[in-house]
Amino acid sequence: MPSAITIRDLNFHWSQETPILQACTLEVPRGEFWMLLGTNGSGKSTLLRILAGLLVPQSGEIEVLPPVGFVFQNPDHQLVMPTVGADVAFGLVEERLSYRQVRQRVEEALAAVNLWHLQRRPIYALSGGQKQRVAIAGAIARHSEVLLLDEPTALLDAESQLDLVVQVQQLVKSRGMTALWVTHRLDELDYCDGAFLLEAGHVVDQGEPARLKQRLMQKQVA
Repeated sequence: MPSAITIRDLNFHWSQETPILQACTLEVPRGEFWMLLGTNGSGKSTLLRILAGLLVPQSGEIEVLPPVGFVFQNPDHQLVMPTVGADVAFGLVEERLSYRQVRQRVEEALAAVNLWHLQRRPIYALSGGQKQRVAIAGAIARHSEVLLLDEPTALLDAESQLDLVVQVQQLVKSRGMTALWVTHRLDELDYCDGAFLLEAGHVVDQGEPARLKQRLMQKQVA
């Protein structure tokens, strides 16, 4: 199966004394939903930011199927317009689409995340989970092939966490997208196709989510 994300021997550091990623290598199959696990400081968020083009590594190879959508842990860091529909449309400015094309893309994207009825709702009036879905709708509107999500449930309540995981799983399967989701919540592993375990900046295990979940649960008990 072809890969949507390929990383080979990736190295990144803020200084020579503090390496963040060391010879990091992984591949995410196209059309699948994978998760990236690891303790704080293991390099998860840094890796996602490199894939999104927000950071430049010192060395290594990166191949990511464009266009790429990035969803921050805190949606307030990326929602810039006053209303739901305007924010989703904002990401389409560079594509020079007609008004009708923009409107169609916005409505299609909001329908995909079950927010079509909230197009005119002010962003400030949304719940945390709804804001994350608006951020995801922005990526869908741009026809992103790859969706990168940096602990998107970290600020949500338990019910909203589960809703968002299921929503992304359904989007991946129904739209043929590829998603890489950073998390430290083991229950979220029940919804992905595969997972990577990152330690000290490189992948130490990968594959079947249930096996990785059991390994980490045993480690917690020990």
